[in-house]
Amino acid sequence: MKNYWLIIGSALLALAVILGAFGAHLLKDHLDAYGISIWEKASFYHFIHAVGLLVVGLLKESWPGKEKILDRTGTLLLVGITLFSGSLYLLAVTNLKWLGAITPLGGTAFIVAWLYLTVVTLKLGNKSDTE
Repeated sequence: MKNYWLIIGSALLALAVILGAFGAHLLKDHLDAYGISIWEKASFYHFIHAVGLLVVGLLKESWPGKEKILDRTGTLLLVGITLFSGSLYLLAVTNLKWLGAITPLGGTAFIVAWLYLTVVTLKLGNKSDTE
């Protein structure tokens, strides 16, 4: 089976570059400084967490038996990108302030994802090399 986190992460990285360039070049004359800063934050978090999806994909190949928790981590990163970055992208171009209420849900998904990865890493670190 293909490693879907590597595929999704790679595709989302391409999208992050496209959206970042779109914001930098095509929106600069249409958004105020606040809108540009919101777009840049969305793009930054989108990019960082898409890299996280690549990490999840690579770890799935390296840590057999931990696929379930790594899939949860990947799912939470994907949800976080969608809610956090997605709401900020929309907020930047629409100025609909209520979208800002969605952003923390995505941030929470990011935090939980990284905590899941912390737990799996700690569990692996507690096993002896002879197991």
